[in-house]
Amino acid sequence: MTTRILVLLTALTATLAAQSSRAPQIDSIRQDHLRADLFFLAGDGMQGRLTDTPANAVAADWIRSRFERLGLRPGGHAGTYEHRYQLMTASLGDGNAASFGTADGSARTDLRLLQDFYPHRVSASGEVTGTVVFAGFGIVSPERRHDDYKDAIRGGVALVLDREPGVNDPASPFDGLVTAEAATPLQKVLAAQAKGAVGVIFVEDVHNQAGAPSNFSAQAGNYWPAAPPRVERYTLMKWAEQVRIPVVQVSASIGEALAAGAKRPFVELARTAEAPGGVMPVPLNVSVRLKTSVARHTVPDRSIVATLEGADPQLKSEYVLIGAHYDHEGADGPRLFNGADDDGSGIVGLLEIAEAYALAAQAGRRPRRSIIFAAWNSEERGLLGAWAYTEFPLVPLDQIVANLNMDMIGRNEEVEAGGGGRFRGLEIQTAESNQNASNIIGSVRNPDLRAALDRANQGIGLELKYRYDNNASNLMRRSDHWPFIQRGVPGVWIHTGLHPDYHTTNDRPEKINYVKMEKIARLVYQASWDLAASALRPALRPVLPPPTAQ
Repeated sequence: MTTRILVLLTALTATLAAQSSRAPQIDSIRQDHLRADLFFLAGDGMQGRLTDTPANAVAADWIRSRFERLGLRPGGHAGTYEHRYQLMTASLGDGNAASFGTADGSARTDLRLLQDFYPHRVSASGEVTGTVVFAGFGIVSPERRHDDYKDAIRGGVALVLDREPGVNDPASPFDGLVTAEAATPLQKVLAAQAKGAVGVIFVEDVHNQAGAPSNFSAQAGNYWPAAPPRVERYTLMKWAEQVRIPVVQVSASIGEALAAGAKRPFVELARTAEAPGGVMPVPLNVSVRLKTSVARHTVPDRSIVATLEGADPQLKSEYVLIGAHYDHEGADGPRLFNGADDDGSGIVGLLEIAEAYALAAQAGRRPRRSIIFAAWNSEERGLLGAWAYTEFPLVPLDQIVANLNMDMIGRNEEVEAGGGGRFRGLEIQTAESNQNASNIIGSVRNPDLRAALDRANQGIGLELKYRYDNNASNLMRRSDHWPFIQRGVPGVWIHTGLHPDYHTTNDRPEKINYVKMEKIARLVYQASWDLAASALRPALRPVLPPPTAQ
């Protein structure tokens, strides 16, 4: 009998330990507060909060004033709430040219700008001549034991394929169906440059194309439009400044001509790039001359960041980061892209969570670890605010133990038949089936964060769906948790899912499920409090093996 009682007591103790103690002031997170804030932030007067617009600046100042009113510490540069960085836009300069011919220079073919080739926006301006070397996908990834350049590219011009090996293979070591960061054009260029290449030529991965090659002239016209686009194309200035060599894209037919020296069809040469561990580079016995002229234009940008200091003398130097993004798609004349769900919902959730922490601190209850509250800018332009923080962190990244990212937490996922490419990879589902559900993306790399969310949810009662970590939608890399995961910070994305109003003028505050949004904000608050209280740090799983397709 005594043994049985001890077993029961042990089981009860374990059960209680697995449950969250209720976070202080959690009831202060209320749907009426969320609704009032969202009707302002996503109202017509905010004009869609597009990057580098007056309305975007007003949104940033409003968030800053709320952080300041709550008594939170500035978490930005020079004692401010602003994390400042520079974006870059690019324009074509004069004199862009390219030609190729025999290695001895006896015959040359000139390429036509925007018909046969065009410079990449991150390309350096300059002129080089070199022998072309086929380098597969142009990827260097030590953690995957993959190197397409070896030591065979120094002094040459790398001809590399778009995308990555096993692009349609859910078991690919390159993050399955998700595009791996090592396979992005920027990382390929930096890898080639580090290996001694004097230039990079990108070409379509022809062996992965089901039909005829893409319409290159249309692609070039979209990349470099004749008229200024409504929404500018940005990158981080720091990234562009790292590129010191010319970078161009060529048509598949030019790729075929460049590869003629390999004495086999280009598509066969391209297939060799699928070799595990990387291709053996192939000199193509052809010389290329590249002259690129790309003007870089600086655009100042900022995210809004606040902190709350923890109470534990040892743990307060570590942080739990809670984030959302405040930018959206702006306005096109009278057409307003309000961005209520994307991501006004995450921002007002962040403000409610910040207020709960502030109220708890006023009542003498502080978390053991410190908290970062981050309102990122320019997520829609490529996660640039979050990426900028990882490039210029104001808290060492190894002191951030977890990142809880809220992006689109206000609707019910809905995927209709024939919904189009925006819903690629997602199964058909109704809004009603997701009335009380939220997706959690990134848990395969972050099982400890999954456990923390499950514990926090015991007192909240949401249906948590752990999915889309390895999905053709590429959702895994489409929000602000992604840059932090790439830099070793455990992170997950809390996301109620895509719907037909996503990135349309119908994403308005009156369509939000405020009852569920209150639950999600409380879930994130509870989970963050628990993570800040725990003596243990969450672990980030390595890249390999790839997660199961879902």
